[in-house]
Amino acid sequence: MDQEISNAIKARLEKSNKVVIASHVRPDGDAIGSLLGLGLALQNAGKSVQMVLVDGVPSSYKHLEGSELIVKQPSGEHDTFITVDSADFKRTGKVFENFGQPDINIDHHKTNEKFGVLNLIEAEEVATAAILTNHLREWGYEITKPIAEALLTGIITDTLGFRTPTTNSSALRLCATLMETGADMPDLYMKSLVKKSFPAARYWGAGLSSMEQRNGIVWGTLTVEDRKKAGYGGNDDADLINMISAIDGNKVGMIFVEQTDHHVKISWRALEPGIDVSPIAKHFGGGGHAAAAGADIPGALQDIQPLVLKTTYEMLGF
Repeated sequence: MDQEISNAIKARLEKSNKVVIASHVRPDGDAIGSLLGLGLALQNAGKSVQMVLVDGVPSSYKHLEGSELIVKQPSGEHDTFITVDSADFKRTGKVFENFGQPDINIDHHKTNEKFGVLNLIEAEEVATAAILTNHLREWGYEITKPIAEALLTGIITDTLGFRTPTTNSSALRLCATLMETGADMPDLYMKSLVKKSFPAARYWGAGLSSMEQRNGIVWGTLTVEDRKKAGYGGNDDADLINMISAIDGNKVGMIFVEQTDHHVKISWRALEPGIDVSPIAKHFGGGGHAAAAGADIPGALQDIQPLVLKTTYEMLGF
């Protein structure tokens, strides 16, 4: 079935001329890497491409070639609309509410709602960037060094530097293939996962000082005021969830990030094999993987946090 869909996508791309590609709000490395990887490949083939992220590109990914081409909203006409790394359509953002059904939906989240005309959903892959690495050449597109750098970034970040349980020999072989274009994986690893700006480090300090743990769950909280005090320009957690998930003696890591629009973004990480946090995120209107999931919930932080913690304990049976 996947091969039939892949063939149909190849045919659809061949007749496309004006393409819009979008990924999810508060984009991570896989969203950005997949968007750039596919977008640059189509551009190199002579197609007009708009790459759209409604929240723009975080500073930690602006070193990627082509990131300066990413815009916050589409303009003009298009004949093909593609989403990448987005489990549900609403996560692409409000600017796409009346944009129509995507022609192509490429993703690796097992909670994907298959909202496109053509849906290439490979939940066994470690990243959407891995799906594109497997298929781009099959579809007739060259993987140049800038494209490889984008795709490598997607794989590196979604495996948390090859630390997630989904990391396998196939993913490492894909990375080796991408490195053969001249892409510098150690440099990409450092820039996307290790290096932090001074404001991000101050922001981490606020989150770390807020940490609590109880009955197998460790969590941190980041408020709008924390961002202001730190001088951090994003509205995400600056990947603090990865640090929280390294705290020993817990089964699940979580972070609550207060938003300016009276929402709270929650991320869950399963810290032991066999724990699936995706149904919890799905319960709150989000989605993701067994080991990593997230949701964006309307309401006040002080109301949402106890409710989400209670539900998480109940659904996991802790």
